[in-house]
Amino acid sequence: MDDIIICRCQEVTRQEILDAIAAGATTVDGVKRRTRAGMGLCQGKTCERLVAKIIAEQTGRPMAEILPPKSRIPVRPVKIGIIGGKDDE
Repeated sequence: MDDIIICRCQEVTRQEILDAIAAGATTVDGVKRRTRAGMGLCQGKTCERLVAKIIAEQTGRPMAEILPPKSRIPVRPVKIGIIGGKDDE
């Protein structure tokens, strides 16, 4: 059961998440830093709750106490004219 893939985008298994928790990760961000779970194309939309549930089970804390990961806006190139309000094209 520990070989079940929790994060499909990064192919992170339940065992890898359990290992991260055993190594001291107590938040979704902590697990993410150690395993890359939640760093794939879906940005955690598929696995975030599963990771939080595993943390809650392993630490004995309620799901409401498990901190959500910090959200960051996706980065992509933007033409300076768009920011300045000019439409050069």
